[in-house]
Order: sequence, then structure tokens, then C-alpha cells
Amino acid sequence: MEENEYIKERVKATPLNRRKLMRRTIITASMAVIFGVLACLTFLVLQPVFTNMLYPQEEPAVVEIPEDTEEMLPEDMVLEEESEPQIQVIERNYKADPIQMYDDQYEELYRIAQTALASTVTVIGYNSEMDWFDNSYESKTSSSGFYVANNRKEMLFLSHKDVIMDASDILVTFHSGESVKGEIKGVDENTGLAVIAVKIEDVPEQLRESIQVLKLANSKVSNILATPVIAIGQLYDQGEAVGYGMLAGKGKTASFTDQNVEILTTDIYGGTNASGVILNLYGEVLGVIYPGMGSEAAPNLVTAIGISDIKQEIERMSNGRSKSVLGINGIDVSKEAIENLGVPMGAYVTSIVMSSPAMNAGIQSGDIITKIGERTILKYSDVTDAMYAMSPETTVYVTVMRQGGEEYKELVLEVTLGEVK
Repeated sequence: MEENEYIKERVKATPLNRRKLMRRTIITASMAVIFGVLACLTFLVLQPVFTNMLYPQEEPAVVEIPEDTEEMLPEDMVLEEESEPQIQVIERNYKADPIQMYDDQYEELYRIAQTALASTVTVIGYNSEMDWFDNSYESKTSSSGFYVANNRKEMLFLSHKDVIMDASDILVTFHSGESVKGEIKGVDENTGLAVIAVKIEDVPEQLRESIQVLKLANSKVSNILATPVIAIGQLYDQGEAVGYGMLAGKGKTASFTDQNVEILTTDIYGGTNASGVILNLYGEVLGVIYPGMGSEAAPNLVTAIGISDIKQEIERMSNGRSKSVLGINGIDVSKEAIENLGVPMGAYVTSIVMSSPAMNAGIQSGDIITKIGERTILKYSDVTDAMYAMSPETTVYVTVMRQGGEEYKELVLEVTLGEVK
């Protein structure tokens, strides 16, 4: 019997190619990283798009500050609820007790002040500094501010810029004592004022509903001299304060670049670093307290910038817009100069700001600006209005009347307006 022979074979595993395995591992890892990076970039690009599509966010509204209404005389400024018969009845009741009338009047003034104080804030700027021994410490400065506008995304407060320009952190403390982080919305280098923005979502709902935007009065009313006013804010170095008095002075102006503002003087005593606002008996803002503008003989009288002269500036800052600059200082041409000396009507240039668009274009002191673009200039405030209406970097033709001998000659100069953030 033949023996069957079998061939026995053993399959050996293919030797491990470590180099090939390493290459494949690196390629796989690299592809994973590339895929992850692309996925992240795609998410970052498309996420806001899909978020806006699914949950559209409300855009901030454009802030509009109402222009001054037709002038009203003080005798017409009677609160709607105070009719003439009611005043006569009150007078008859007070004849027997005049002291009570005095008390009631101050109680009413305090009620107006308290209502307005609910819309005021304290703006605090915090700074980290080092002493001589390299020890760090925190300093703070503060100023009073007031609720001036709301753009549906932010609550906006007007205050002084000195306390916040170099601050590392800005804190807005409400009248109720609650504090919220603030940010600079806009700055006015002329007046030193600033608009501070607070995100509405950061403010408790109950607090948001309890305060109102303070109304802005017409400070250009001609017959408001000697009318009662109320001053509120940081009038002294003792925190919140209230003062009562009257408007004692009106008509003085402070000159800034492309703008003059009227200074209102009260007979209310305050500190040399006072801040806040002065109100009329409606509780409306007549002026923003501006220290250092008073008389040298009475430096502690509360003075303020007339609110009518800065309404456009408040609107500009509240919307975060830049400001056009011509670069002049000037005044109105007086009626006497027009009638008796034959001086043209317009804005008289008293000085030129160095290296300004006006200087570069050849405008000189003594020139009278009569036209900017298509806008006729009849007084100096028309120049201010023209700057707010025009965009920075705009090239415009400025018509001036320049005296040559005994007559004025017309010149048309091309000016490219500057910009202030």
C-alpha cells in the first residue's frame, strides 16, 4: 500500500513595514486636521449667517434729537395740569399762611428734581497705575451724567470725557445704586463731553422701566433770564446734590473750532469741578454744567453750556458718527457793521486753526464766509450746521468776501474737510 505524501505549508505574516505605516498614519492625521480646520472655518463663516436668518437681531435705531420748537415766552410756560383758576385758588388759600406757601413751593421744586435725578448716573473711570516703588494701585475719577437717548440696543448717557478717556474700565452707576459696565460711544473734543453706552441687556428690566430719557429744553428762548432753575448732579465734593436758584446770566459765548456755544450762569453755588445739569420747571435740561466758564469774580457760581448749542453734537455722538472740520473760529457780523460799515452778511473769521483744512485752502482771518457749497451762510452758526450736514473728506467750494482796500472782493476756495472721530 502506497503511502500518500502531503505537502505541509505554513503561511507567514507579511513583515511589518513601519515606514509605510508611519506614512499612512501621518497622512490620516493630517487629513483629519485639515478637515477639522475647514469645518471650523466653515462654521465661523456660516454660523452668523444662519443665526441672523433664524434669529434676526434688531439693528440699533438711529438717534434723532428733536430740534428746538417755536420759541415760547416764560409767561406761556405753564404746566398743563396747572390752570389759571387752580393757581388763583392756591393763592387765596395761602394768604392766611404764607410760610406754608414757601414750604410747598420748595417741596414742588424737590419733586421735579427727584424725578430728574432718577435719570442721572455717575460715570466712573478706573485706572491702574504704578507708584515710585513699582506697586500697582487703582485710581478712579467720576462725573455726573444723564440719560439722553436709547437706540433699542443701548442706553446712552451724556457726561464729561475727562473721567473716561484714559480709563481701563468704565462703570455707570445708576441713581438706584446698581452699576453696569459702559463703553465710549462718541466724544466731542470741543466741549469735552462724551456719550457713554450701556448695553440694554446688561441693565435689569425693572431698572430700565423705571427711568426715562430726560427731555432737552430750548435754551435759546430770549426771555428766560431770571427764571427759576434747578441744578442737579455732583455740585460739590459730596456726591449727589440739588440746588435751587435762577438763571442769572445769558449771552456769554465760548469759542471752539467751527462752533460757538452759549454759557448760562446761575446764582447757585457749586464746586469748581461741579458736573450735572440745570433744569427748568418742566424738569427739562436747559444746560450741561461746565466748570471753569464762570466769571473770575464768582468762580463758584454754577455755569452750563446751553443745551440748544450741542443738540446736534449729542445726536452725532449717539450715532457714533465722525465729525467734519473746517478749522476756523468766528462770530456773526453785527447788524451795525452791515448797516454802517458796509460789511457783507455772513460768518466773520476771527482766527484759523493751524494746519486745518481752512488754512490749507487759503482762508484767512478777517474773511467773511458767505457760502459753503450750495448752503448760504448768514451767521456763524450756519457754518456749524454745514459741518454737521457734510461728511468728512468732502471737497467743497467755500465762498468768502475778503477786504481789499475799501471794498470786499469775492473769492471761491476749494476746501477738503477734515475729520474728527
